[in-house]
Amino acid sequence: MPSFEPNKRHLRELLIYFFNLKKSAVEAHRLLVEAHSEAALSERSCEWFQKFKNGEFDVEDKERSGSVRRRGIGSIIE
Repeated sequence: MPSFEPNKRHLRELLIYFFNLKKSAVEAHRLLVEAHSEAALSERSCEWFQKFKNGEFDVEDKERSGSVRRRGIGSIIE
């Protein structure tokens, strides 16, 4: 049976689920570690709870200023 490897988005969506269940960020982190061990988000990543409290529920990474944009090899060759 293939095992499921959650990505960041899956784990962040679980954080929304735990947030809606009124779990604390610490409890949510403990549950993620219990279920997904090494694949779990860091305790620091559970700072997403603050975003949820502010009404921000977009779990995608935002592009940050100063970050390097990755381009495909085709755009480099042109």
